[in-house]
Amino acid sequence: MNSSLFKPVTLGPYTLAHRVVMAPLTRMRSEQPGSRPGDLMVEHYAQRATKGGFIVAEATVVSPNGDGYLGSPGIYSDAQIPGWKRVVDAVHAKGGLIFLQLFHAGRQSHVDMQPDGSLPVAPSVVEGYEGVAYTKNGWVPASPHRALAEAEVVDMVEQFRLAAERGKQAGFDGIELHGANGYLIDQFLQDGSNQRTDRYGGSIENRARFLLEITRAAISVWGKERVGVRLGPNGNFGGMHDSNPEALFTYVAAELDALGIAYLHLIEPRVLGNAEDATKDQNPVASRQLRQVFHGTLIAAGGFKPASAAALVDEGTVDLVAFGRYFISNPDLPARIANGWPLADYDRDTFYGGTAVGYTDYPAFAAATA
Repeated sequence: MNSSLFKPVTLGPYTLAHRVVMAPLTRMRSEQPGSRPGDLMVEHYAQRATKGGFIVAEATVVSPNGDGYLGSPGIYSDAQIPGWKRVVDAVHAKGGLIFLQLFHAGRQSHVDMQPDGSLPVAPSVVEGYEGVAYTKNGWVPASPHRALAEAEVVDMVEQFRLAAERGKQAGFDGIELHGANGYLIDQFLQDGSNQRTDRYGGSIENRARFLLEITRAAISVWGKERVGVRLGPNGNFGGMHDSNPEALFTYVAAELDALGIAYLHLIEPRVLGNAEDATKDQNPVASRQLRQVFHGTLIAAGGFKPASAAALVDEGTVDLVAFGRYFISNPDLPARIANGWPLADYDRDTFYGGTAVGYTDYPAFAAATA
């Protein structure tokens, strides 16, 4: 493919050989108990690493009370560092770069996933929202939640900072903060879930405080050029909504721009969870809107195919495009796009949890046609 997708690009201090990013993919295959990466995860990431390519590792829990999906890996304990170091080493051996995505599920959890069976935490108690969690009993409705005290919010910022430090010890090239998909950071941002009256609630500036404090904490560990942030403007997964999302996310993107972070990673609003909503605008509206205020490296994600990704990069709206579902079923996705090879279909039934099936058994194109 003759496209800007295969022209080098700068990401923080790094130079990438191509612009096809592996998006963070929650696959829930860490070793239990302990939520540690094992052999299966090492193989999965090694298969998808390319020379000069960029991977964002899956959403990784920063605190014992931050898990909403059984099998998600953690980085809240020093015991989890060695497993991640093996993943990082495998990616580096292929010449790739990998950032660790830090997240906290917030209210999208269940008492079975919480220390001592306590209630999941959130910015505020909001009755009637529809969230889900994944437990030993499979997918279940999220449990009732409780509001964090202000001192606990401050402590949560520190939990993210400590997780960033552990990520550095594991050898990652940087970190990404997960501020989308209705998880804790997103819950603080949007006024449908944040009804606080302290300095973390009310105005847009106050609701953005949690994310910006975490971003500064991460920068204190990594430097601004190795910290990225993922946002989901207009995303409504997990019962999310805001009274003025355009004003909110424009403010947040401008503040992140001022901090000089490595990149902003935007999920286009046509995607709900892991599925594309054909009724929504198929144009990259979030990227085009926020490009006006964010002047650093911009990554778009959300239902892209090779042609639409190439068009978006060619027009200069974004610098890189992240692929999720197609990276699941095509471990050699950049090579397939570059050579015009057909893409293998993915199996949604094996997305979450399980074994090597639907995880490490998708063949590369050359192997499949040999």
